[in-house]
Amino acid sequence: MNKKKFKFPTAFTILFIIMIIAVSLTWIIPAGAYSKLTYDKKDNMFIIHTYKEADRKLPATDTTLRDLNININLSSFTEGKIRKAIAIPGSYQRVEQNPKGIMDITESMVYGTIEAADIMVFIFVLGGMIGVINKTGSFAAGLSALAQKSKGKEFSIVFMVAILMALGGTTCGIEEEAVAFYPILAPVFIAIGYDAIVTVGAIFLAASIGTAFSTINPFSVVIASNAAGIPFTEGIAFRIIGFVLGTAMVILYLYWYAKKVKANPEFSYAWDARHAFLKAYKDTKQGEGPEFTLRRKLVLTLFCAGFPIMIWGVMAGGWWFPTMAASFLTITIIIMFMSKLTEEEIVSSFTEGAASLVGVSLIIGLARGVNIVLEQGMVSDTILATLSEVVAEMPASTFIIGQLFVFFILGLFVPSSSGLAVLAMPIMAPLADTVGIPRDIVVSAYNWGQYAMLFLAPTGLILVTLQMLYIPFNKWVKFILPMVAGLLIIASILLLIQVHLYA
Repeated sequence: MNKKKFKFPTAFTILFIIMIIAVSLTWIIPAGAYSKLTYDKKDNMFIIHTYKEADRKLPATDTTLRDLNININLSSFTEGKIRKAIAIPGSYQRVEQNPKGIMDITESMVYGTIEAADIMVFIFVLGGMIGVINKTGSFAAGLSALAQKSKGKEFSIVFMVAILMALGGTTCGIEEEAVAFYPILAPVFIAIGYDAIVTVGAIFLAASIGTAFSTINPFSVVIASNAAGIPFTEGIAFRIIGFVLGTAMVILYLYWYAKKVKANPEFSYAWDARHAFLKAYKDTKQGEGPEFTLRRKLVLTLFCAGFPIMIWGVMAGGWWFPTMAASFLTITIIIMFMSKLTEEEIVSSFTEGAASLVGVSLIIGLARGVNIVLEQGMVSDTILATLSEVVAEMPASTFIIGQLFVFFILGLFVPSSSGLAVLAMPIMAPLADTVGIPRDIVVSAYNWGQYAMLFLAPTGLILVTLQMLYIPFNKWVKFILPMVAGLLIIASILLLIQVHLYA
């Protein structure tokens, strides 16, 4: 009798298991909550939210912030740099247990999906756009031309993509936006002989290592510095050094892996899932394809133009997913008019392209559902309070390495970079004062620790990425663990050097 080969669960099953674990934690971990401070721009007042107490209003002044032991400039609130609720130091209290039940599992899935609606619409528009462009034959023609021109220097394409993604990560925190690049770059990497792992490495891994070593990223290091009460430029020199080292590490690792796959395709960590990946993204055989006409070149030019426009919008225009979706939809409509496709072909190709990403979109909603369970179960603040107590009395060197791993753990429970910054930094940053080191070192520990976890955390974006590229989670873990270890080693060395310099 033949034994059935074990097949690793899909992203949906993994998230469902994690959801059950999250519900279980609400029964095991004591419930607790910090009082939270928000700013009411309309009335120019601070509002304090305390569990089961009436909200209190206080004048929006520096004196109020000092009285609450919050070392943050008033301008960070009034100018909109900090928009989320800030945890008030010393305000943690145990509250009555609020355990979740079976019905909460399905309800949180629904509410998580509703909460993620803006990202899901962005993904649907992107999928529809890809469907229309595929129908025009532009991708097939462009890939055929690229495959011919890149013979003998295939890795240069991987190198350029990885550098651009890393720069996008360190400057504007490309994360969810990275999903926009998979449909166009996966066929490129297939055409030049690489696999799904190279695709995710050049896009997600490179962007994430850039975000881990953020220099001016407003969604992590800037908001964390504001929440710590310091200018974001403090500590930037070491973050730049980390960025250079981290990016070099990723490039060298991708070069090693890509060279192995090029020499022997069966070396691929995603070899077992290659058929699904190729079916989804392989448009044409290398060297074959329709004529690369001027019309098709214009279509691809418009498509590619959407990405720098999106990055500019996020960095300078304050765009978020609805605006990004609208910009891609505008480009799609222009492409529709110049495509010479029939009305029926346009509608069917757009809906089929959007439909192909329904599964990916639902994973985002399910991951949000896990976070909802932990928040409503009142356990996230307890985990933060407990971990802050653990590192509070340590010597400086031990303290900062402890902080790194505290944020590594917190990254699993609070995968949002801005969410963790405003929750944890007002609590953790003052601890640096007690051991005599600058607060910017704690900001670096937050950035590097959290993102080391986000390479792995199923509650973050990684399952969305793997679902899009048909990579089993266990194969991804095999690939990424050396990078997680490398990131933590680089981070530890840089943190210890900084502590030594200020000791």
